[in-house]
Amino acid sequence: MKITNKILLIAVITAFAAHAQAGREDKVPTQYNEATIPELEALMASGKLTSVALTNYYLARIAALDQGREGVNSVIELNPDALAIAARADELRKQGKVLGPMHGIPVLLKDNIDTGDKMQTSAGSFALVGQPAADDSTVAANLRAGGAVILGKTNLSEWANFRSFEATSGWSGRGGQTNNPYGLDRNPCGSSAGSAAAASANFATVSFGSETDGSIVCPGNASGVVAIKPTVGLTSRAGVVPISHTQDTVGPHGRTVIDAAIALGVAQSRTFDGRDRATNGVPLGWQHTGKTRPTDIPIDYTQFIDPNGLKGARLGLTRGGLAGFDPNVPTPQPVVDAYEAAFAALTAAGATVIDLDAQGFVFPSADGEFLVLCYDFKGDIANYFLTREGVPVAGGTLQTAIEFNNAHANVEQPFFNQDIFDLAETIKLDPSFIQPAFGMSYNQALQIDRDSGINGIDAALSQFQLDAVVSATDNPAWSTDLLYGDHFIYGTSGLAAAPGYPIVQVPAGAVFGAPLGISFFGTAFSEPTLIKLASGFEAFTQARAHNLPTFADTVPDRHIQGTKLHLPDSRTTTVVRQPESGKELAKKKPHHM
Repeated sequence: MKITNKILLIAVITAFAAHAQAGREDKVPTQYNEATIPELEALMASGKLTSVALTNYYLARIAALDQGREGVNSVIELNPDALAIAARADELRKQGKVLGPMHGIPVLLKDNIDTGDKMQTSAGSFALVGQPAADDSTVAANLRAGGAVILGKTNLSEWANFRSFEATSGWSGRGGQTNNPYGLDRNPCGSSAGSAAAASANFATVSFGSETDGSIVCPGNASGVVAIKPTVGLTSRAGVVPISHTQDTVGPHGRTVIDAAIALGVAQSRTFDGRDRATNGVPLGWQHTGKTRPTDIPIDYTQFIDPNGLKGARLGLTRGGLAGFDPNVPTPQPVVDAYEAAFAALTAAGATVIDLDAQGFVFPSADGEFLVLCYDFKGDIANYFLTREGVPVAGGTLQTAIEFNNAHANVEQPFFNQDIFDLAETIKLDPSFIQPAFGMSYNQALQIDRDSGINGIDAALSQFQLDAVVSATDNPAWSTDLLYGDHFIYGTSGLAAAPGYPIVQVPAGAVFGAPLGISFFGTAFSEPTLIKLASGFEAFTQARAHNLPTFADTVPDRHIQGTKLHLPDSRTTTVVRQPESGKELAKKKPHHM
């Protein structure tokens, strides 16, 4: 059975790859594009669709639109057992057994999320390529238990974009450069680049990424999909290649709020999973405040989907950073105008919007964040390496990874270095030690970051009696530039990153076809409120429905083609002698002569 399905999988990919070579628009399946999980589940329940057929559908789109220099390049590996898993889901359904709201639904996982199967978990680096992870991550295990089909792994910024200050988002040594499905020359942003791009391109129903600061929401913004960055500890990080146990979280990308909400409900750890202490506690912003983990975390987040979710809501709007972090690189006016239109839609949809900037409210900066990340990474990555066998860094330390990169610089460092790795290696793992490179201790950095939540999002919610804070997510996607790196003009994920609070990013508009989104922020475990608000905004604006991916070579793709030159035709040119001077002149004969 496994051999048969593996052969079938290879045959499907080969066949559709051949079609892709003949032309990417030729026979690319579209019948389930933009279909939601509830819609697909209804089709499977009625017998009009099977999980095998749906899996083949996504495999066909991946083969036609993802691979090669002219593709999105969002999928780094396919699961050879995907069709067997889908067939099993279909068999269970025939027996009357449906394991959950994602039964038979294909899902892609970022390539830093362990799957105890035949696939690699590499974080995009050859340092982790070899023997696959021994066990599923908790997120993968929860998805399997819920009947989902793990279709494959998505490309990412190598080591979740924590290797170099000069890195280019979406590039990894193993996976190459992921492109944006709206314009292949555009960058997909953030370390979960492949996850968002694949969901946007309809290569799976939903996908999962990870975020430390911006790596779920920024790709969601760039690729025009909903992105949920959960409260730290709501989803387990067990079996996920880490940056920081203080800030890391795993969350979904989906084309709609309802899909992302369903995926979150299946993947989350409502109670302690035994492998990640954060699933039994609260994030940094709530620590030492007397607040405790809720005992009523929802099983099903779809109950909060509300097309009128903005009516009566009180939102605190901040434009902090929207003008551009660098005064010499201001945000282009069309982008500002598009965001102002999105902000106006909040009021039009029934929300009361309080301008926090005009009220003089200032969000504190989490100035301890980078020390926290470097400190956590040095210890956390070594602990993860202890879980792996049969890969170059198994049982090693950060220094082991540094040495591997230096020894394989031709494939690991062709464009940028590993200066973040080098800096993190200098950290002394003593929480009270004043780190020379930062001028503060780890404990001091944690306190600064904790206060950024207490005096930031929490203070704003309390002072102005808000349901949520809202802002622009990030600037629209820039052109990918492996020479100079990323081009961030502004971004707001830092408001929630250090304290570990949730964000729901939702498409909000477009500039010249490039999507942009807004983010709803709340305190820890406020996902129900944020999902309600985001679903109301989605229903009112239908921003993604009005701007679907085109897989264009470039964005913008109009008014850029230039003139059309007509070369002289030498076959219709004769040479004549001018009698007065004896000079030769070229005189073109009319075609009809």
